[in-house]
Amino acid sequence: MSEIFEGYERQYCEVSANLSRKCASVLSLHGEEKKHKLSELKTGLDEAESLIRRMDLEARSLPPTQKAMLLAKLREYKSDLNNLKRDFKKSSSAHDPVASRDELMESGMGEHVTSGHDQRNRILMSTERLNQSGERIKESKRTLLETEELGVSILQDLHSQRQTLLHAHSTLHGVDDNIGKSRRILNSMGRQMNRNKWIMGSIISVLIMAIVLVIYVKLKS
Repeated sequence: MSEIFEGYERQYCEVSANLSRKCASVLSLHGEEKKHKLSELKTGLDEAESLIRRMDLEARSLPPTQKAMLLAKLREYKSDLNNLKRDFKKSSSAHDPVASRDELMESGMGEHVTSGHDQRNRILMSTERLNQSGERIKESKRTLLETEELGVSILQDLHSQRQTLLHAHSTLHGVDDNIGKSRRILNSMGRQMNRNKWIMGSIISVLIMAIVLVIYVKLKS
């Protein structure tokens, strides 16, 4: 923030606080004393207005990012200055000090009550929004925890299923090995049976030939 703006800001706050005290005290004064106090108030208001103009010029000379923030603060100070001017007009236009004081107090109290009521409503609304946000955050946390627990359960189920599949794969691999061994044994037995068939056929053929030869020899003799 600009040091020049901060300097004007400090001066304005001091002047504003001094003017507020004088506006509150002028209502109980009379005659020349009251006129003197009103004159001091007028001088103070001119000084405050001059400081507002200086802050405005300084804020507008700064980069956009700082300018926007300072102009927002400046609007609050301008509103404060307008309130001081209104209080000064009430004090200077009153003919009866007592009536003017009562009127100012009633007006001020009404404004303070309204302002306080509005502020309380804003605080209550903000608190309610914060409570609602807190509840939403708690609900989100509960949902996240439930989701996390569900995710853990699913991961455990998937791990169990993976183990089951690995066990089934191992079992199938063992069965496949057994089937391969059985196939090899059956093929070997088949080849052995074929050899036995050839041997039996050969033996039968030799026996038949021997029988035929014996019969032939007997017939010849």
